[in-house]
Amino acid sequence: MSDGRAGIEAQALGLAEAVARRRPAHIAVKRIGWRFGLGRLPWRLIPPSARTGDPITAPFPDIWIAAGRATVPLSTRMLAWSGGKTFVVQTQNPHAPLDRFDLVVPPEHDGLTGPNVVPILGAPNRITPERLAVDLARFEDQIAPLPHPRVAVIVGGRSKAHRLPPGHAKATAEAIVRTVAAAGGAVLVSYTRRTPAPAREAMTRTLGAVPGIIWDGSGENPYFAFLAAADAILVTEDSTNLATDAAATGKPVFVLPLPGDSAKLRRFHAELERRGLSRPFVGALTADQAPPLRETDAAAIELLRRYDGAD
Repeated sequence: MSDGRAGIEAQALGLAEAVARRRPAHIAVKRIGWRFGLGRLPWRLIPPSARTGDPITAPFPDIWIAAGRATVPLSTRMLAWSGGKTFVVQTQNPHAPLDRFDLVVPPEHDGLTGPNVVPILGAPNRITPERLAVDLARFEDQIAPLPHPRVAVIVGGRSKAHRLPPGHAKATAEAIVRTVAAAGGAVLVSYTRRTPAPAREAMTRTLGAVPGIIWDGSGENPYFAFLAAADAILVTEDSTNLATDAAATGKPVFVLPLPGDSAKLRRFHAELERRGLSRPFVGALTADQAPPLRETDAAAIELLRRYDGAD
């Protein structure tokens, strides 16, 4: 259950897939929204009748996994609607009474605590060795001719706390080009919907100086294939999702700084670095190998433990 945005939906779907890897399950994806801009109101003030999107009707699911603010008005009512038969799970901090949920899975850096709260480092994601291998196979013909080291460059951009102006984008791309060219390697570049067009254009022009693939947003998304093919991954600091995905691969991860600041994200990146899962990008592409981050699997195991105990 999500509002359909890729980063939000990946959290709920990633956790659902991790559950389904451990227990036979059917996953139904539901996307919802709110009429008249009501989604910006506190959850208590949003009438369920104003919902748009996929139908949410009985029979309700055994397990409800939702992510994002848009889903909270429904998640907080699902226990009552189902008569307590649906196990209600919310990722992120719902900013709602915790007793409205069976389980809340927020990032550690939010500092949320409670008897039904299971914090994880980063966010639930869809990264598994099998998924990476399948996606890499779809793009193997395009990627195979590229020289090593292959460097995935995953770019976010605009957020509440950070920004990516064209000048900073160009300087960042120039630093990447110097490093990749010196190593004789190639780049695999993926932008997100939050990457401003001027920044995207500046980086694309600059990164075109070395071999590689720069996804222009058309056709099938090679994001997972890029992560799978990479010898090292560079990721901008603005996104918990992007850094978590990168850390889940077990590849060397390097963080690209952006203008702006967030205390929560600083705590997140500090913990990734403390565990040896990432380090700031200073022109190197090698680092000690760290085990892949497997927080989604840990959350799924705990979810099923509590679900079984609730039956």
